[in-house]
Amino acid sequence: MGYHWRGAGHLDDGPGANPPPNLDAVPDAVPRKEPLHRFANRTYVALGNTYTPHTERRAYREEGLASWYGRRFHGKNTSSGEPYDMYAMTAAHPTLPIPSYARVTALDSGKSVVVRINDRGPFHSSRIIDLSYTAAHKLGYLGHGSARVRVESIDPDTYDIQGEAFNDGVYLQVGAFAQADNAQKLLERLQRALELDGTRAKVVLIGALHRVQIGPYAAEDAAQADRARVRERLTLNAIMVRRERREQS
Repeated sequence: MGYHWRGAGHLDDGPGANPPPNLDAVPDAVPRKEPLHRFANRTYVALGNTYTPHTERRAYREEGLASWYGRRFHGKNTSSGEPYDMYAMTAAHPTLPIPSYARVTALDSGKSVVVRINDRGPFHSSRIIDLSYTAAHKLGYLGHGSARVRVESIDPDTYDIQGEAFNDGVYLQVGAFAQADNAQKLLERLQRALELDGTRAKVVLIGALHRVQIGPYAAEDAAQADRARVRERLTLNAIMVRRERREQS
């Protein structure tokens, strides 16, 4: 397993010869359940320091400097064995499980992206994550080389795309956000206040909005009871929505 000895974002390290026409349109990584890599989560030594990766998915949150890497490593193997794609939404982290997913938020702008962890690094005490060229572009710090960010692990059980993991039925929508970070914060508040587990409340990405929803409910009466609890405990006005899965033709 190879590790990449790189510094903070190299100002001469991108873009490549034929970059995609609109990097802003590259979608975030989609969190999904994946088995952990057989070898990439073992204890290892890099630059004289010993690192012990997490071997189970658990809550992680840290603030610090993010760097990025680009065409110098494009096509070379990552620690997962997958070729590095500077135009994909990926990242390197010293200890988060491979593969896993994280939300990275730029602290100065509030911009947020979701990346898939498939590599190890950076191995500098002042930096906590190394983003792909495109992920750094979307956060707006390519020209600076690094940026202060917040990194938060994502549990795929609480992150649903287009409602695929939801059954038909009645749901409560408690909020809708352009930024995934804000939706995740509300989800965590909701789970604490109503004592919900990850099967009852999720973040659903529909179009460009991250929607925090609870359900399904067998009947509207049950949904109305939880709606009253949301109003009482969180002073939020949830709306009732009905989802019906469309058959694929």
